[in-house]
Amino acid sequence: MENIVEVNGLERVFGQNRAVDGMTFHVKQGEVFGLLGPNGAGKTTTVRLLNGVLPPSGGTARVFGLDPSIDGQRIRVQTGVMTETPALYERLSARENLEFFGTLAGIPAEKLSQRVLAILSFFGLQNRVDDKVETYSKGMKQRLALARALIHEPPLLFLDEPTSGLDPEAAQQVNELIASLSQRSGQTILLATHNLL
Repeated sequence: MENIVEVNGLERVFGQNRAVDGMTFHVKQGEVFGLLGPNGAGKTTTVRLLNGVLPPSGGTARVFGLDPSIDGQRIRVQTGVMTETPALYERLSARENLEFFGTLAGIPAEKLSQRVLAILSFFGLQNRVDDKVETYSKGMKQRLALARALIHEPPLLFLDEPTSGLDPEAAQQVNELIASLSQRSGQTILLATHNLL
């Protein structure tokens, strides 16, 4: 299997703070790869570097064979990112959120409605599709945020602290969903967390 992500001696410095210090790793297609470390260890910075949101201070990174500091836009089209704080519109319904983000991702209108309902069903939200997100529990919002990251069926998914703030039962549900994504569709997942699963 080919490497989807290749990181060699990657560094990122903010003033006197070395957030990423000579990191090296490779992630193969279909693999679930974990970046494990305490808060402040540079996990989120690494995700930003790999998506071309931040330039590196040193070392190299390749995602799909592309340099994120040059080809960030081309990489971001092929990735899904779930941040620690779900980026959702609280006053919209789950359906409206996913239709909005799916439209931005360029999903054709004739396919979008069916895809939205299928992914909401996969994440167990089929009975709440038209409820406003502000009425959702934290666990439901995390599942919807995962659905948002996956709506355009990206081959690479970045999950930054996907179980943050969840109770143990909700965290277990999210972990099971992550495992099923890799097994079901062969997606490559880079998981940044401070929790041993």
